[in-house]
Amino acid sequence: MLSRLALLAGLLTLAACPHSKDDGTGPGSGTGTSAKKVDAGIDELPDRTPGNPLLPPEGIDPRGLACVYHAAGAGYFTCTNANAGLCFHYGAPCNPSDACMFDSSTGRYKTCAAIVEGTCATWGASCAPADACMYEPKTGLHHTCEQPDDGACSKWGAVCDPG
Repeated sequence: MLSRLALLAGLLTLAACPHSKDDGTGPGSGTGTSAKKVDAGIDELPDRTPGNPLLPPEGIDPRGLACVYHAAGAGYFTCTNANAGLCFHYGAPCNPSDACMFDSSTGRYKTCAAIVEGTCATWGASCAPADACMYEPKTGLHHTCEQPDDGACSKWGAVCDPG
């Protein structure tokens, strides 16, 4: 008896839900008469009509993936998700655009003359990344370096987003 009541309650709940009509005039179709549409906190939504994409045909230009030092991997990998000085998800090996890489054996940043799958085969002179967001081996986080010193940092600032 209890299962029949539960089934009846479920059917009544479904019957109370709004349903879209196949003719495109149901909720969310964008063909109603209201001038202002509200959906998920967005005040104004474009008209949604079949055959017209919501996104521009040329696509959206996403933010490029950063190339970040990964201590456990002792190399550089694409960072797909970062925050608070830390990369949470790493992708494929990569090469930093300025070739300024962290050398874990010396604890300093150096230019790399030969990058092989995210690691350096031939080290050069000391450098500092252009964005001043550097890996701090002591904490394992990326911080803004307020005072670069021969490939190291003598004054650390706030954590920075490596990705």
